[in-house]
Amino acid sequence: MGERFYLTTAIAYSSRKPHIGNTYEAIMADAVARYKRNRGYDVFFLTGTDEHGQKIENYAREAGISPKEYVDKVAGEIRRIWDLMNVSYDKFIRTTDGYHEKAVAGIFRRLWEKGDIYKSEYEGWYCEPCESFFTDTQAVDGKCPDCGAPLKRTKEESYFFRMSAYQDRLMKYIEDHPGFIEPEARKKEMINNFLKPGLQDLCVSRTSFRWGIPVSFDDKHVIYVWIDALSNYITALGYNPDGDSGELFEKNWPADVHIIGKDIMRFHTIYWPIILMALDLPLPKKIFGHPWLNIGTDKMSKSKGNSIYADDLAAIIGVDAVRQYVLSEMPYLNDGSITYENIIARYNNDLANTLGNLVNRSLAMDNKYFGGVVPEKKLSADIDGEFISFAENCRDTMFGQMDTYHIAEACDTVFSLFRRANKYIDETTPWTLAKNGETDRLSDVIYNLLETIRLGAVMLEPFMPATSEKILAQLGTDRRGYDFGGLESGAHIGTPEVLFSRLDEKETLEKMHPAEKPVQQRPDDVCEQIGIDGFMNVELRTAQIVACESVPKAKKLLRLELDLGYEKRTVVSGIAKCYRPEDLIGKKIIVVANLRPAVLCGVESNGMILASGEDDKIKVVFLDGDTPLGQRVH
Repeated sequence: MGERFYLTTAIAYSSRKPHIGNTYEAIMADAVARYKRNRGYDVFFLTGTDEHGQKIENYAREAGISPKEYVDKVAGEIRRIWDLMNVSYDKFIRTTDGYHEKAVAGIFRRLWEKGDIYKSEYEGWYCEPCESFFTDTQAVDGKCPDCGAPLKRTKEESYFFRMSAYQDRLMKYIEDHPGFIEPEARKKEMINNFLKPGLQDLCVSRTSFRWGIPVSFDDKHVIYVWIDALSNYITALGYNPDGDSGELFEKNWPADVHIIGKDIMRFHTIYWPIILMALDLPLPKKIFGHPWLNIGTDKMSKSKGNSIYADDLAAIIGVDAVRQYVLSEMPYLNDGSITYENIIARYNNDLANTLGNLVNRSLAMDNKYFGGVVPEKKLSADIDGEFISFAENCRDTMFGQMDTYHIAEACDTVFSLFRRANKYIDETTPWTLAKNGETDRLSDVIYNLLETIRLGAVMLEPFMPATSEKILAQLGTDRRGYDFGGLESGAHIGTPEVLFSRLDEKETLEKMHPAEKPVQQRPDDVCEQIGIDGFMNVELRTAQIVACESVPKAKKLLRLELDLGYEKRTVVSGIAKCYRPEDLIGKKIIVVANLRPAVLCGVESNGMILASGEDDKIKVVFLDGDTPLGQRVH
């Protein structure tokens, strides 16, 4: 086996189903793991679930079940989504696993025996969503500085970890190991915001709830989540605080990289290294904090209800398309963005037009001109030197990008190779070569195309593993080397199949947008809740009624001519029993501007006005006379 490589994700908190922003981390780590395996490394890839804490205890109580029943369900859902997204982990740890709980209790006891943990009383501010404590100076306006949630004043007996005793040692370690925290901007944040102001000792036990690992020598205390959760990176390998940790731990620790979200950098770059120092263990080689995936420009949040879920998207566009989108759209440092419209655009441009079209027409030409046999290279290799050099440069560039965790750039490099291959077809015009009988030159061109597709498929595997397999199968090869020329002349290609068909934007948006799905009503006429994303899909605009008349042969309907400032439109509304046409002219109202047109009694209606009530008790929502036209109503 090759050089070992141990990488981890942060373990997912088992409070709710993970949204696509949470799922991105598992997909990104999987891309790194697959790339390293392809380069010959002996990879161990760890992921899993964080299952203790007050928040879970509260959720379980609300659900009327035990905390263990609650986390069993959520952890199962997390693992289902990881498996669906083709995440090739080697181990999935749960912090309720017996071996983990035993090791964590031992770690706590050892730190106590060393004098690094002591008992005192905690009084300060606590954020339940983050499960974090804050001082008076950190608790600005009584809100969590990390997530903005209201803080609770807490006072209880607790055990504390002497982080302050290790501050200088950690600072020196960070200075001596420039690549320890990446990106560089995250390292500066940790140093300037937390280390330089001075570390305070960390509260590491709680008595106000029971759902946690008990302190073995004081069972009214449970071990605080960050010692519990962070220790998974070593307990999963069999770490034993009393010695004899076993072969897996000796082989793989220290980790080569912890891949985590930028919001938990403090815990991984300050708390975790100091815990390891106190245990006399080596520190991980790198902690990489990736940015967030936002809904447009808004932070995605399960509690806000504006989340998109990977399994929902995969049901519409496929697993590999979801993987390719999130890996392509998340920059190295700044936050990425996801919108339904961008998903469709990237699918059509990258997958259908660039990749799918390239594979389909290249294999079709090989079938047409060479009977489905991989042709030989007949002429001098120099004639296509620039094209082959481009392919080799793309390969080398991708290596450098993946090795430095520039994942989006690496993904784009692969697709730049596919785009260049499409251009090569336009430059060489194989159909003209065939027509003119230039068989030797045609043989070279088709071979170069098929070999570029093979190399591109090998490079694509970390990002789109199933698609990579399909392409290699269509080429009739299992050769996965990175050197140009790996495709064997004389071999028969497989059966060509369409990889990606273009998506119809309107039809696909209808499937994706939750606001356009039928909403069931409860018996008391209360609609199901929607998230902010669903609400924002309804485009409400201010408008003025400039003309109004009855609709012939329709007692309830009025035909309204509306001015939205930027356009005029007709809306048919069932308010004739409550309003006379002449009384409505000049009134300013709110209209649903993105409703599909509907024909009512022969008149096409392009919208709906806001009103309450039914039959002869309808009340239209009127606006002040000075309200500007065409404004978005939020």
